[in-house]
Amino acid sequence: MASRYQIVGYVIVTRDGMIANADGVMPPEMIVEADQRHFEQELDTVAAVVHGRHSQEHFARSAQRRRLVATRRVAGLAPHPDNPNALLWNPAAVAHETALQALGVTGGRIGIIGGTGIFGLFLPWYDAFYLTRADDVTLPGGRPVFPDVPRETPEQILQRHGLYPDASHVLDPVRGTSLVVWSRR
Repeated sequence: MASRYQIVGYVIVTRDGMIANADGVMPPEMIVEADQRHFEQELDTVAAVVHGRHSQEHFARSAQRRRLVATRRVAGLAPHPDNPNALLWNPAAVAHETALQALGVTGGRIGIIGGTGIFGLFLPWYDAFYLTRADDVTLPGGRPVFPDVPRETPEQILQRHGLYPDASHVLDPVRGTSLVVWSRR
């Protein structure tokens, strides 16, 4: 049976596959205006956003988006204390489909926006993964996009999980920032 959800990941990584420095902070040099515009446009198409407690997005419509915030601090599902459009969700206790239904989302595109554990958790279910590379930045010892980085590249991990690359799109030629959409065939 096909899922009612289209699971789509969105990330910008450094040349070494990191999404943040060792302290879990995305440094300013990873912010690429063209990528931010693309990211916001994509999130405007999703039925819900899924991320960990430390990942987030800061756009004009962010607070209006339905979202699941993954945390081990709740037994299963709980209301978000600050956001009526969000639920706190323990992925170890409740399947993502059940959590999305509790959020009132019964189908559509679901945007996965991080961090490492959440990106890794959804590897079996991605229908597409938007991988942007900021190749002018490295963060040795940083937080990787997937748990197996840097032993494997993000591309190797996506391919191992049945995703294949489309053509690369240059987002910022000066910075060498490019986007490749990986999808199932």
